[in-house]
Amino acid sequence: MAKVLLVDDNSKYLKDALPFYGYEVVCASDGVQALKTLAKNFDFDIILLDVMMPNMNGWETLRSIRQNSLTEHLPVIMLTAVNDEQKMVLGLKNGADDYIVKPFMLPNLLARMEAVMRRSRPRAGNVKNFAVENLTNKEKEVLSMLAKGANNKEIADKMVVKEVTVKTHLNSIYKKLNVTNRTQAILVAMNTDL
Repeated sequence: MAKVLLVDDNSKYLKDALPFYGYEVVCASDGVQALKTLAKNFDFDIILLDVMMPNMNGWETLRSIRQNSLTEHLPVIMLTAVNDEQKMVLGLKNGADDYIVKPFMLPNLLARMEAVMRRSRPRAGNVKNFAVENLTNKEKEVLSMLAKGANNKEIADKMVVKEVTVKTHLNSIYKKLNVTNRTQAILVAMNTDL
């Protein structure tokens, strides 16, 4: 199930429709709320970002997302009622992955979401997409033991730390590698020289 951050001050339609197609939806009514949501949890597969919103518009929000190393990789589709070619080009140049003009047909949005997410997923063997080099030495050590089949308790015992510390390292590893679970992290480790 893909997780969507829907940033729109009028989100009822998509909030109701997307779960029907298997998406988990988290809503934010403006850019400020979206950035607060991302600060707590940036484990999203895609962001649908309205352009015209109160407090902080979509362009400002997009710039903030792209300037943060923890969120810069997240795919973003801009949603707008303004059908202006120059603004679309500007949006794409500023880091939007796609741009959809309202009103839109839901199948069109769903197809674009799938395409953008497919392009953003790291390809097997292309380890550069995984931010392994951004892991701390401790995180690399945890990931290495994880790949060798160690459980949290075994890792904690070997590192002489508490299990909660191992869990903290794992959460950080998942975020940095842009993975959602232990199996995906192990697959990254298997394709990397740790």
